[in-house]
Amino acid sequence: MPASPDEMREHSLQAPLIVIFIEEGGGDWHARRLRQAMEKRGARVVTAALCACAFDTSLASGIDIPGLNGALPDGVFVRAISKGSLEAITLRLGILHALSASAVRVWNEARVIERCVDKSTATFLFQKAGLPVPETRTAEGREMALDYARERLPLVSKPLFGSQGNGVRKADALEELPEEDDVGGVYYLQRYLRAPDQGVFSDWRVFVSGGRIVGSMARQGAHWITNIHQGAQPTATNLDEDGRALALAAARAVGADYAGVDLIRDPDGHLVLLEINSNPAWKGLQSICHIDIADFLAEDFLDAVAASMAEKVTVRR
Repeated sequence: MPASPDEMREHSLQAPLIVIFIEEGGGDWHARRLRQAMEKRGARVVTAALCACAFDTSLASGIDIPGLNGALPDGVFVRAISKGSLEAITLRLGILHALSASAVRVWNEARVIERCVDKSTATFLFQKAGLPVPETRTAEGREMALDYARERLPLVSKPLFGSQGNGVRKADALEELPEEDDVGGVYYLQRYLRAPDQGVFSDWRVFVSGGRIVGSMARQGAHWITNIHQGAQPTATNLDEDGRALALAAARAVGADYAGVDLIRDPDGHLVLLEINSNPAWKGLQSICHIDIADFLAEDFLDAVAASMAEKVTVRR
C-alpha cells in the first residue's frame, strides 16, 4: 500500500525520495542500474512512467505520481519520456516543468529536454555559443529544401525529433530528398561530412555528467550511420583535450545536467559538434568502460539533490 504524504515527508528527513521516470512498460536496463546505484547510496527510489502521472487539483501538490499519494519527491531523474501524441508529450513535459516549479530537482529538466530533442534549437544554441557545427538549414516546405540543396549536395536529412539514427537519410541527388509527409513538412538539412577510413566510418560519443566527462567511445561501422542501435561497434578511445572541451561546452550551451554528445571530424580534420542527447543510453559505452557509469551518474545526481534540499532548508529558516 502506498505511503501516506505524512509518511513520505517523515522519510524524506532520513533519506532523499527519488523518482526515476522510465519507459512505459519498464524493463529498462539503464533504469535498473540507476536504481541500484542510488539505493546503494541510501536513497529511496520509486520508478514510474510519465504517461502514468497526472495534474490533479484535489492534491495539495497538484501532481499525482504513482506510489507517492500526492507527495512530491526530492529529486527526479528523467531516463525516458516515451513516445506519444503531441498532446501526450506536452502533458509529460508539463509535469516536469511543474516539478521544477515546485522546487524538485529534475535531471534533466523539461527545458533542457526540449532544447535537445529539437535538433534545430540545439544547433542554434551551439552556434550562438560559438561552437563548431556543420552547415545546417531548418525550414518548412519541400521547395525550400530543393532550393537549398541544389548547390550543396550531398546533404543529410534528419527528422527534427528522433534518435538512434532512425529516419536519417543521405541525399546525393535532389530526388533523394524525403517527401514532406516523411518529415512532417520540416526539413533539417545538414552538410554531409562523413568519409570512410579504409572502408570504416567513425565518430565519437562523449558522455557528460555534472560538468565532467564520464567516458567516451569511437563508434565504428561499415555504414555512414554510426549509431550503436544501427549496428556500429563501440571502441575505446582517448579523446583529446579539444574533444573533451567541446563536449563539455555543448552540455553547458543547452544547460544539460547529463548528456551524450556526438562529435565528428570534418574533411579538413576539424572537430565538429553533431548532436546532443538529453536522455542518452550508455550500454555500448559501459561495455568498454572500466567505471560503473550508473554509479557515476547516481553520485552526481544525488549530490545535486542534496544541494537542492539544503537550499530549501536554508530558505525555510
